[in-house]
Amino acid sequence: MQSSLSLPRMTPWVGRLIAANAVVMLLLATVLTSGDVVRVLAFDPSAVLARPWTILTYMFVHGGVLHLAANMLALYVFGTPVENRMGGRPFLLYYLGCGVGAAAASFLMATLHFDSAPVVGASGAVLGVAVAFAMLWPDAEILVFPIPVPIRARVLVFLYAFGQLALAAFGAQDGVAHPAHVGGLLFGWLFFKFRDRSPRLPQPRARRLEAAAVAQSVARDASPAVNQRPARSMPARTGDNPQTAEVDRILDKISARGISSLTTEERQVLSQASERKRDLN
Repeated sequence: MQSSLSLPRMTPWVGRLIAANAVVMLLLATVLTSGDVVRVLAFDPSAVLARPWTILTYMFVHGGVLHLAANMLALYVFGTPVENRMGGRPFLLYYLGCGVGAAAASFLMATLHFDSAPVVGASGAVLGVAVAFAMLWPDAEILVFPIPVPIRARVLVFLYAFGQLALAAFGAQDGVAHPAHVGGLLFGWLFFKFRDRSPRLPQPRARRLEAAAVAQSVARDASPAVNQRPARSMPARTGDNPQTAEVDRILDKISARGISSLTTEERQVLSQASERKRDLN
């Protein structure tokens, strides 16, 4: 019996962010080799008023190939499902927000400890994405080398956050920007806590990858409503094939109006999508 490892398909903004980080490192290693360029792009808490753009640019500068590889691997692993769930533009804004939160934490800690070492790297933003993964799939099991048993996502992120907070509080001088890590983690956690309490912020909508589960539940458990007024038809989005666009339209309708708003025909479409998904698996 043969088995194969199936890797998730990279989502658009995860791919663009990885490409942007790789291009910046390549340019800094081959063309823009002056140390002045890195200083202009790195986040320096003591010079943030003089170089405010560094609250964003520092995320694309890394201290070496291993630093870049570790961050981009984590971005791929955690960012792919999170972008699929949140959508492209919200995911990008969330990612950048976590990076800015990491810079803000570095600035605060530098003020308290009089430590103004420049900060580079996407670790804060990537850790914010890891928080999003743990908030959306808290019981997902993750294997972390060299631990032989899987760890639940919420436990892994909590333990890592506790360790980073302790190291930042004691001012560990190990060359790692622990305050930035804490800032990215904290921003991600606060975002989801505030979002859950605020009806004005958009909730992650069901994506195509979740269509099978939604369709199966709707087709098996939901029964057509009696004496229900027919719901207005919501237009299908363009840019996909007709079947995919129709499934997306129905999922949007569920998100906006609830399962009870579906017509018999729409339930059948979701049921067929579920069957196709099972056949592919």
